[in-house]
Parts: sequence; C-alpha cells; structure tokens
Amino acid sequence: MQKTWFITGSSRGFGRELVVAALEAGDRVAATARRPEQLDDLAAQHGDRLLPLALDVTDSERARAALDEANAAFGRLDVIVNNAGYANVAPIETADDADVRAQFETNFWGVYTVSKAAIPLLRAQGGGLIVQFSSVGGRVGGSPGIASYQAAKFAIDGFSRVLRAETAPFGIRVLVVEPSGFRTDWAGSSMTVHDIPAGYEQTIGAVNTRLRQNPEGPAGDPRRAAEILVALAARDDLPEHLPLGVNAVEMSLAQDRRLLSDDERWAAVGRSADFAEAYPVAFPA
Repeated sequence: MQKTWFITGSSRGFGRELVVAALEAGDRVAATARRPEQLDDLAAQHGDRLLPLALDVTDSERARAALDEANAAFGRLDVIVNNAGYANVAPIETADDADVRAQFETNFWGVYTVSKAAIPLLRAQGGGLIVQFSSVGGRVGGSPGIASYQAAKFAIDGFSRVLRAETAPFGIRVLVVEPSGFRTDWAGSSMTVHDIPAGYEQTIGAVNTRLRQNPEGPAGDPRRAAEILVALAARDDLPEHLPLGVNAVEMSLAQDRRLLSDDERWAAVGRSADFAEAYPVAFPA
C-alpha cells in the first residue's frame, strides 16, 4: 500500500537518499529542507508525488505549518522522519557555548518540535510511524570532540522512549535509527572543525583524522540504508532501535554486553538501597 512520508533534512545525505528510495517504491514524499530548490531535479522527475517544503527544524511555527501543508496536500502522513542534524568538532573545555547550543537546537529540539507537531495529525488518522535518526553515538557515546552532537542523540533516545509509551494507544510507533559511519557529507562540508588545543591530539585529533581523512571513506552505503528503512516502514513488527552498519551493530552489541555484565555484578548492591532489602551487602571482589 502506498505510504506518504514527511522527511526533514532532505536536500542531501541520508535525507535525500530516503526521499529517492521512497519515491522509487511508489510512495509520496513531503521533503523538507532549508533550501527546497535543491530538490527541483526530483520534483521534475516525480511530479506531484513529491512536495518540496521549506523548513528550518528549529522554527516550531514553521514545522507545524509544513506538516499541515503536507497533510492537506496528501490527505495523510504515514511516516515522519526526523533526519536533519549536524556535528561540529571541539573539546568541551574550549567549545564555543553558542555553537554547542546551536547544534543542540537542530539535533534535539528540531526532533522534539517536529515530533510534537506530528502527534495530533497521526492521532487523528489512527496512527503512523515516527523515525528518529540518532547515531550509534547515541547508544554507545564517548566520541571525543562531538559532545553536543552525542548528548543530543542520547536525548533523542530518552525522548523517544517516552514518546513511544505515550502515543502507543493512538497507534503511533517510534523507531530510533542508530547509524555508524556512512558516505554522506556529515564529516565533510556539514562539519566545522574548531581549533584543537594541545593535549587533545590523541583524543579529538585522532577521531578527527579517522572521520575526515580516511581515504577509503566510511563503510556505510546510504542508499542501502534508505532502502532498508523504506522496507521496514511497510512492516507491522519493528525494532525499537535499529543499529545500521557493521560498526553500529558490533559497538551496540558490545555495549549491551558490558552494561548487562555490570548490572549483574552490582545487582545486590543496588537492591540493598531499599528498606526491605538486606543491608549492608558485600561489594564485588
């Protein structure tokens, strides 16, 4: 059955590939971007199945208006994709506060704004799917130099867990996508690298070299990822989180094992804090 998509950050990278994959599957797409004219070639090719819309996701009034425009044009919205986002590189110690906040405005508050505005539309039609683009960093974390970006991705996960619980009775599903490195311009023209002070060469400097100066480029194919997500959107059963890419899968599995091992090792200590439990208990050797 034909689906209707609303995708943010559609002019390039994951967003554009997802627009193309959805259109090639026969679906309809409301594709938003700060510069929607960058989608003119797709609009010429796919006609009225593509609706380009101007949207800066940090503008809550415009987000509501864009969703209403898309809903009016297509009659319903089946899949809302929060894809817009970017990262700049700087150590926490010397990062510009305004830049850190600006990243968070797009990477978290943009997701919050679009998700919130979509709920009434999805609720009125009896359901839908919200796809949140996070990152393997939003599950594992700890990548030096991109604290604002990874903090926002962790926040997306926490927000999405509550969103899922609150809206499940309305037939709304929430999928958090956690990619590792893909061949988009995330680490290219979209990323600003600020001065890296002495002392951070082995941490931020090494990560920056791996991200931006690897001649082979990231391992992930954004077209394959887009096709996977279009196929997933047609399913009734979905994971709550989907690591995408070998690194994302392996890092997530390793992190889950570490957390489970720690939880089990310290379980008796944690339980002992309740009134009804034995106390004190021995700490692990």
